[in-house]
Amino acid sequence: MTKYHRAFGVYGIIGDQQNLVVTKKYGGPYTNRFDLPGGSLEDGEPLANAIRREVQEETGLVPTVLTQLGTTSFRYPWQFEGWAFNQHIGVFYRITEVSGDLAASVASFDGQDSHGAVKVPLTELTIKNASPLVLKAKAYLLNSEKFDATDTTYETWKVLSQPVY
Repeated sequence: MTKYHRAFGVYGIIGDQQNLVVTKKYGGPYTNRFDLPGGSLEDGEPLANAIRREVQEETGLVPTVLTQLGTTSFRYPWQFEGWAFNQHIGVFYRITEVSGDLAASVASFDGQDSHGAVKVPLTELTIKNASPLVLKAKAYLLNSEKFDATDTTYETWKVLSQPVY
């Protein structure tokens, strides 16, 4: 039986049928790709508090209206601390209203893995430059905002050596 490293987090979809707010990732399996704003929970932190905190830390935006959509996971090969595979479990939120301004760069601190955020046209987001979470968000926005909770397995996964942003 293959053992998987597991990651769990909350992720926000801020966008429409044309554009999506994404972060510029610099850590983990999505290094140098566009990713959704979000991340891990702090000890004992409620999900809704975690998504608000993570979105603000990574984008400068403060979610004011949000709805939990569902949970899914992504599995793929990834060499990390002795593990050969990763299973990334994510709880997705639709964020329809925010306050604040989108931050092209954000403060660096222990645990921060975002260089800031940008709004990217959906047509430009592909497996070559985006995380599986971004691709799930893109499908959601293009599918009349219907969330598909089906798990996704990637036979291969490449951590990029150069940023796409």
